[in-house]
Amino acid sequence: MDLPLWYREAGKMYQLVAIAASAGGLTALTTLLGSLPRQFPVPLAIVQHLHPNHASLLADILSRRTQLCVKEAVAREVMRAGVAYVAPPDWHLQVGGGRCISLTHTEPIHHSRPSADVLFASAARVCGSRVIAVVLTGAGSDGAAGACLVKNEGGLVIAQDQASSAFFSMPQATIATGIVDFVLPLDAIADKLIELTSR
Repeated sequence: MDLPLWYREAGKMYQLVAIAASAGGLTALTTLLGSLPRQFPVPLAIVQHLHPNHASLLADILSRRTQLCVKEAVAREVMRAGVAYVAPPDWHLQVGGGRCISLTHTEPIHHSRPSADVLFASAARVCGSRVIAVVLTGAGSDGAAGACLVKNEGGLVIAQDQASSAFFSMPQATIATGIVDFVLPLDAIADKLIELTSR
């Protein structure tokens, strides 16, 4: 699917890719991040639903399977291009002014902390039209409301397709809002992100 004409003409420079995953997310994130180049030109913020009471090895596991730098998000750190920041267990990951990381312990959303809706809402608020939201495999509907906020600010939304999703509920809930720009198989999402951020 070609980019809409107004995206091509605007030459939009994206500032952030925000990614959400839940059930089946480890495989999906490994595939996606493993296909991105070391010099990916924007930061990535990642929410993967995790058990709240256990330390997470997600950042370590992902870092072994991608050229990107992958690290667990730390409060007040400024996000850098080519780095993937993973929300720690039981903390909401938010984007603050100047793309500075904020971690909050407010109420779970859709029974989840971290929550995709919280991440997407903060990204829309701070980055406006210059954010790409990606909803990968997962159960439930987390991410759909936040993706609408991204779209309302002029950002772009990508959802994983049903055939490549281990669990289609999260992408399906986002697609059902009618605001998704691209519904793509998992192995095509990295190429689309590279295309969009290289303009």
